[in-house]
Amino acid sequence: MTFEERLDAMELEIRKPIFRKNRGRANEVNYWVFDYPPEKELEVRARIERMQQKNATGNDDFRLVVFDLYDYIIDTLEKEGFLDQCYRFEDRRGIDRIVKAVGNLLCVNDDDSLIVRHIEENTPENAIVFLTGIGKCYPLLRSHKVLNNLSQSFGRVPVVLFFPGTYDEQSLILFDELKDDNYYRAFRLVKP
Repeated sequence: MTFEERLDAMELEIRKPIFRKNRGRANEVNYWVFDYPPEKELEVRARIERMQQKNATGNDDFRLVVFDLYDYIIDTLEKEGFLDQCYRFEDRRGIDRIVKAVGNLLCVNDDDSLIVRHIEENTPENAIVFLTGIGKCYPLLRSHKVLNNLSQSFGRVPVVLFFPGTYDEQSLILFDELKDDNYYRAFRLVKP
């Protein structure tokens, strides 16, 4: 199957009414991962944008809601007045300290994660959520953290994480080089 065919299959799959049921195959939370070669990032972005434009015409019986996690992080840092401080702080303390500080600001390890709250508050009923930008977020945000936090409190609509790397329904390997962590609750949306 070519990559274009995988994108077509993904689009067909999410349009099926059964996909939008609020539970997965065996009554699990309806979480999916569309993994792809990192070098296909621009093709994935273009396809998602086309899907959003089609969905905006109102001809679908669901709403496609896309959350770019990187954009959310940057917007939050700007809103809180911390973006410039992060640059200076990184020079003095290094990237590891920035990762910790941003994680604390976003409450990524808490039950009340700002990202989860943002998604919950901005997702209408009868929607499909696409999570994008995970590659751009590295190392500030890890995909398994987002999925774990979301799956504990957000299960009313299907969620698809677009992942630049490989997911084998056990491990997430970002950029096909960095093992993120084990994650077993999501299904692979379209196999290569």
